[in-house]
Amino acid sequence: MKKEIKVSFPHMGLIYVAWSAALRKVGVEPYIPPYTSKKTLSLGTKHSPEAICLPYKLILGNFVEALEGGADYVAMITSPGICRLGEYGKCIKNALHDLGYDARYIELQLYDGINGMYRFLKELTGKNKPFTFINAIILAIRKVFLVDDLETKLAYLRAREIKQGDAEKAFNKALKIVEQEDSQFGLKRAKKLAFKEMDKVKIDKNREVLNVDITGEIFLVCDPFSNQNIEKELGRMGVQVRKSLTVSSFLKDAIIPKMFKKGETHLQRANRLAKPYLMRDIGGDALESISDVAYADERGIDGIIHISPFTCMPEIMSQNIFPAMRENCKIPILPLIMDEQTGKAGYLTRLEAFVDLMRRRKRKKALEETQNC
Repeated sequence: MKKEIKVSFPHMGLIYVAWSAALRKVGVEPYIPPYTSKKTLSLGTKHSPEAICLPYKLILGNFVEALEGGADYVAMITSPGICRLGEYGKCIKNALHDLGYDARYIELQLYDGINGMYRFLKELTGKNKPFTFINAIILAIRKVFLVDDLETKLAYLRAREIKQGDAEKAFNKALKIVEQEDSQFGLKRAKKLAFKEMDKVKIDKNREVLNVDITGEIFLVCDPFSNQNIEKELGRMGVQVRKSLTVSSFLKDAIIPKMFKKGETHLQRANRLAKPYLMRDIGGDALESISDVAYADERGIDGIIHISPFTCMPEIMSQNIFPAMRENCKIPILPLIMDEQTGKAGYLTRLEAFVDLMRRRKRKKALEETQNC
């Protein structure tokens, strides 16, 4: 019997739910490496250039663990343009070769839309099955949007749950329901069951809750290990978090055809709101980060947190633009730079201080409005 190939891919939050569903649909066995841990980071750091950013080290660590576990292929997302991500694929491929791994390496080009994903599946399987491939791509996209919706629900519940941890448990059960369903028809039913599970969480609707947006480099925004579970930590402090950069927002910009897009996409909003401060794209997610600050201020959000990897030049540039935005945007901004040396204690102290600042600011504003009435 022909051996079924095992394909692995790096972790970035819960993207594996969509990846694995698409691969199973085309008859490929997904190999999900152990979730990113200190061991993963140690492996990636050991075999990476010192000045390279945190996402690169974690992706390399994911691939090493996957190949050690028996994966045949490693799949890497790459990007054109001025972001270093475009060079990471070649660097990782060379690093794995130097380490002695006989890995079959395959790339998925971003911004090639549906055609790019189709070519990726065609190259991976060595076959051309239009109906199967399109079905797999649609399933993956739908799962991405559903998982992002569940995470939005989790953020709402975390900030209001009566018993700490209930929201997380309900979310994990809901996620299992979505993971186990690999049909278009069944996914509608899975969505209902997943949200029904999360609706069981008892919450205090009258609790004073702060609203915070998180922006920055998309890998760090989406990946809990990279950002040291910032959403969970803020939830414990009574903060409802909204991720400005998500995989679903990226899909709207890069993958989904224009005819299926509804409303303004994240990139379109970025081009509109960032122009007074940044006239063109300088790579990474800098343009989006600048616009996210303006958008959060426009909506009256209590604060925004900017997360970036150490040495990421586009995000360093955006952080240097934030002070110039204070003339028009009064929203508090907390910049956090992450690498393998970032300590948990100091990180939490900064978060707690920022939450206290936002809470005092919100109460003062509410008091002034009451006095003016």
